[in-house]
Amino acid sequence: MAPLLAPSLLAADYGNLQAEVERLADSAADWLHYDVMDGRFVPNISFGPGVLQAVHRHARQPFDVHLMIEEPQNYLAAFRDAGAASITVHYEACPHLHRVVQQIKHLGCRAGVALNPHTPVGLLEDIAADLDLVLIMSVNPGFGGQTFIPNTLRKVAALKELLDDCGSSALIEVDGGVTLDNAAALVEAGADVLVAGSFVFNSPEGPVATLANMRAHLSASIGAAEQGKG
Repeated sequence: MAPLLAPSLLAADYGNLQAEVERLADSAADWLHYDVMDGRFVPNISFGPGVLQAVHRHARQPFDVHLMIEEPQNYLAAFRDAGAASITVHYEACPHLHRVVQQIKHLGCRAGVALNPHTPVGLLEDIAADLDLVLIMSVNPGFGGQTFIPNTLRKVAALKELLDDCGSSALIEVDGGVTLDNAAALVEAGADVLVAGSFVFNSPEGPVATLANMRAHLSASIGAAEQGKG
């Protein structure tokens, strides 16, 4: 399967979010990544469900909502109602993770769990079969524009092995510092979804052209890898 591309609106122009979402409508973006920060779980504050509801009306792609917040179980229905197609919560923020995952599924959304850079993938062994998505943070959560943590490649490969062993069909998503320099290596390690924020929205070519270049680069890399195997 070709990897999915999910530009992060955290790096978009906040004063023109409707325009940003509309110009991505016919781009290579598969999902729109929506980062929610509460100033408690991470040292920053971003968007709430009201902003999601406002921009959802202007989007063609499904919204991939990433809750970097304390007590996420209190806000799941609000984000579902605002337009979330998938909701990802942090392992570190959920002492009753299985219950929260089931709540997300009951709401009709894809259920994801995110892991901070220091959190080992093995902690998901007992819940892997229940997940639709696992998000590996390749930077410390809270701010955009950070540098990719190289150990993420090993971590993605380890997660891929764990999911295969558990018989889980969960997608592997990577968020933080994703660029053309590491995208192909992440896919080779097992990533299914790539989140890119600053690289997409701050590029001189603009987000639409950058996403198209990323898609072409990944297609060429995958094609070359398959030829090599043949």
